[in-house]
Amino acid sequence: MQVQNTKKKTPVTLLALSIGLALSGTALAQDAGTNPTDLDTVTVTGYRASVEKALDIKRGEAGVVDAIVAEDIGKFPDLNLAESLQRIPGVVITREAGEGRNISVRGLGPDFTRVRINGMEALTTVGAGDQSGGTNRGRGFDFNVFASDLFSQLLVRKTASADVEEGSLGATVDLRTARPFDYDGFTFAASGQAGYNAMAEKADPRMAALISNTFADGTFGALLSVAYSERQALEEGSNTGRWANGPSNGNFNAASPFAAARSANVYHPRFPRYVQMEHEQKRLGVTGTLQWKPSDATEFSLDALYSKIDATRDEHYIEAISFSRGTSTTPRLVGKPAMVVKNGVIENNALVYGEFDNVDIRSENRHDEWSTEFKQLSLNGQHRFGDDFTLSGKLGISRSKHENPVQTTIIMDKYDVDNYSYDYRGNSRFPTLNYGIDPTNPAGWELAEIRLRPQYVDNDFDTGQLDFNWNISPGFRLKGGVLAKDYTFKTTELRRASELAVPTFPGGTRIVPVDMTEQAGLKGINGSPSNWVVPDLNAIADQFDIYSNSGIFAVAPRANNVRSVEEKDRGAYLMGEFSTEIGALPLSGNVGVRYVRTKQSSTGLSTLATGTVSTTENRTYNDTLPSFNLVAEVSPDFLIRLGAAKVMSRPGLGSLTPGATVAVAGGARTISSGNPDLEPIRATNVDLGFEWYFSEGAMAGIGLFYKDIESFVQTTREVRPYSDSGLPASLLIGTGASPTDDFTYSRPVNTPGGELHGVEANYTQPFTFLPGKWSNLGVQLNYTWVESQIQYLNAAGQPVMKTDLTGLSKSSWNATLFYEGKVFSGRVSATNRDDYLTQAPGTETGFNLDGYHGMTGTTVIDASIRYTISDQLELSLEGINLTNEASDEWVYSPATGQLPLQYTETGRQFLLGVRYKF
Repeated sequence: MQVQNTKKKTPVTLLALSIGLALSGTALAQDAGTNPTDLDTVTVTGYRASVEKALDIKRGEAGVVDAIVAEDIGKFPDLNLAESLQRIPGVVITREAGEGRNISVRGLGPDFTRVRINGMEALTTVGAGDQSGGTNRGRGFDFNVFASDLFSQLLVRKTASADVEEGSLGATVDLRTARPFDYDGFTFAASGQAGYNAMAEKADPRMAALISNTFADGTFGALLSVAYSERQALEEGSNTGRWANGPSNGNFNAASPFAAARSANVYHPRFPRYVQMEHEQKRLGVTGTLQWKPSDATEFSLDALYSKIDATRDEHYIEAISFSRGTSTTPRLVGKPAMVVKNGVIENNALVYGEFDNVDIRSENRHDEWSTEFKQLSLNGQHRFGDDFTLSGKLGISRSKHENPVQTTIIMDKYDVDNYSYDYRGNSRFPTLNYGIDPTNPAGWELAEIRLRPQYVDNDFDTGQLDFNWNISPGFRLKGGVLAKDYTFKTTELRRASELAVPTFPGGTRIVPVDMTEQAGLKGINGSPSNWVVPDLNAIADQFDIYSNSGIFAVAPRANNVRSVEEKDRGAYLMGEFSTEIGALPLSGNVGVRYVRTKQSSTGLSTLATGTVSTTENRTYNDTLPSFNLVAEVSPDFLIRLGAAKVMSRPGLGSLTPGATVAVAGGARTISSGNPDLEPIRATNVDLGFEWYFSEGAMAGIGLFYKDIESFVQTTREVRPYSDSGLPASLLIGTGASPTDDFTYSRPVNTPGGELHGVEANYTQPFTFLPGKWSNLGVQLNYTWVESQIQYLNAAGQPVMKTDLTGLSKSSWNATLFYEGKVFSGRVSATNRDDYLTQAPGTETGFNLDGYHGMTGTTVIDASIRYTISDQLELSLEGINLTNEASDEWVYSPATGQLPLQYTETGRQFLLGVRYKF
C-alpha cells in the first residue's frame, strides 16, 4: 500500500512522547534505511497498516463503527478476539482463567451484544469455574472458542441501521474470516509460537497456517486456514463464599462467650478458604472458503468454519464448612455440638477475626472435562441486474455444542475441630487460616459427599436472507430485504438423587484410607496454609465405580437446568441511503425501518410434590424499529455524525424457563423460578460524534451517546424460611435441608429501566512528522465514560436502589504505542476498566448483604516486539498481562463497607514465535 507522506507538523502529547522513549533504544539504533522524511512516498506495513485500514473502514461507514484489521495474512493483532476488541473505545472484557471470554460495550453486558460470523448470527458458549459464572447458558458470546488467527477483520457496530438485524442494545460485532479473492494468486503463511505461563511454569505450542490460490483467470478461488494451540494455566487465590449474618447459621452457640458475633448486624465469611485451579485446554480451528465469479455481475462464496476447544480443570479447596450450614436433617449432623465463638474482632459490623470450637473442616477435589464444538456453513450469492439493481442472498447454519460430561467433586470432612481461627485483618485477600489440625495429615477424614453434575448446552441457528440494492438516482439508493431465522437453545444438567449418599470403604467405615488421599498446594502464591490434603478423586472413583450411572450413582435431570427456548424470528426492512448537499455542506446517511416478529416457545421442568412435570409456554411479540444515521462533511477531513434508533434485545435465556425449582448444594439452598412472559429489553438510542482525520492514518474524535432503556430484566432475590414458600416439605427429603432452613428465592421480572449516557474520546496518530527513526512511532489512545441509572426492585416489586447496570465500568481507557520499522517493530498496550457491579441489589437478608457485589477494576499491560529477518521470515516475542493483574470480586453493604468475596491470580504469559510468508 503506497500513501503520500504529508509531513504535517502536528503537536505530540506528553504521554505519547514519554512512552515513545521507552521503545527507542535498540529498535531505533538498528533499524537501518533511508530517512523516511526524505521520501515522497512510504510503504505502510505491519501494525500501522492495520490501523490505517481500520480508520478507512470507520470513515466510510454511515453509523458509528470501529474496526480491527489483520495487519497481514493470518496475523491478527492479538492472540484472543476479546482481547483485541478491548482496544476499541467503549469495549471492556471479562476473563476466564486469565483469557478474554466476554465483552461489554458502552456499559451493556454480553447478553446485549450480538455476534455475526461472515454476516450470520452465531452463539458459542463454554464451561467455566463457578466463580467465573459457570457454564454459559445465556446469550453472551464466548470469544475464547476461537483462535484469532482464523479471522481477518472485526467490526463493532455501535449504532443501529435497518439493514442490520435486531437483538442488540450495546453493539453488533461482525467477525470475518479470510477469503481467496482477498489475495493476489497463490498465498501461503505459517507461524509457530512457544507459550510460557510464569505462574503455572508450563510451556505450550501455538501454530497457524493459511494457504490460498485463485484459478481460471481469477474467477475461482479456494482458501484453507488452520490454527491449533494448547494452554496450561494456574489460577490461585482466596474465597469467602459471601458473608452471612449470625442468626442465618443455626450452628452458633447461644451461650458463646463472644455473643456479639450472633447479632443480626454482624457478618462472617461463609466458608473462608484458599483455592487452586489448574486449567488445560486444546483448541483447533479450521476455515475453508470457495469463491466463484463467473462474470463481473455474479459472485458466489461458500464459507465453512469449524472450531473445537477441549478443556480440563482441577480445583482443590479446604474450608470451614460450618459457617455456611443451617440446622440439618442429615443423620451425621443431627444433635452435633453447636459451634462456639471463643474470641473475635468486629470491624464495621463484620467479624474479621474469630476463634472457634466445634468447627467442621471440609476438603474438596473437583475435576471437570468439557468441550465446545462449533460448526458453521454459509452460502452467499449476489447478481447485478444492469448497473443499478443487485440481488443478494444468504443461506446458512451454525451449531454450537457444549458438553461437560465429567463434573465430579469428592468431599471429605473432619467434624467438631477445636481451635479453628481465621484472620482478615492484615490483607483481606490473603487471610490467615488456622484449621486447628495439620491440614496435610491424611488420617481421620470421613467421606461426606460425591457430586456428579454432567451438563450440556446447544445453540443452533438456521438463517435465510434475501436483499435487494436499487440505485434509484445518483444521490439515492433503496435497500430492502427479508430475513428468516430459527434459533434453538437446549440445556441439560444431571445430578444424583442425593449427593450425601456415599458408600463405605472395606471394613464398613467412611473414613477415607490414607492411600486414597493426595497432597494439594499453592504453587504461584503464598497462602496460609499453602498445602493441604484432598481426596484422591481417581482412586475413589475407581473404588466405587461412580461413573456407572447405576444404584446410588445414577444421575437424573436436574429440574432448573433442563430447559429449552425456541425462537422463530421473521423480519423485513426498507432503508434509503442518500447523499446530498445543503448549500456547500455535503450530507450522507441512511433512514429506514425494520419490522420483526418473534415467536417464542419456552420449555422447562416444574417442581411439584409428586415430582417434576414438563411445562411449555408460547408467546409472540412484534417490534417496529426505525433508525436514522446522518454524516455531515463539514470539511474533507472533518465529519459530524448523528444517529438515532429504536432497538430491542430479547430476554436472557435463563429467565424464560417456566416453573420453580428447589435446589440444595452443600450450604447453598435456593428456590428459583423463571418468567416466560418477560418483555424484551427495549431502548431508544441517540449518538452524536465528531471526527477529524487530520493526517494520513490519523484521527481525533469524540462521541456522545444516550440510551433511554424503557424496560429492563432484573432477578429479584430474598431469603426466607422454606416453610414460607408454599412448597411441600417432601421435596427436601434426602437433601440434608429442613423446612426451617433459610432459602434464597430468585425470580426475573421486568423493571422500569433507566437512562444510560456517556462519552468516547479517540486519538490515533503515526508520528511521521518526527525526524529520523522517531517517525516510525505512533500512538492510539481512547477513553470512555459511561453512567446509568437503573431502577432496581426488591422481591415485593418495590424500588430499593437506583444505580448503574451490572457489568458497567464508569471509566475505561486504552493506550497503545507502536513502532513500525523495516527491521524492528513493537507495541505496548495498557487497557484499563474501573470497578463494576456484578449483582445488584444484594439479597435482602441472610447469606448476602444488602447492597451489591462488584469487581475491582484492572489495568492490563501487554507488549510485543518483532524482528524481520527477510520479506518471508519474522521472529516475535509477546508478553500478556505483564503486571499480573488479579480478578478481585467483593461485596459491599452500607453497614460493613467492602468485604472480600473471591480473589485469584493467573500470572504472566510469554510467547516466542516465528512466522514464514510466501
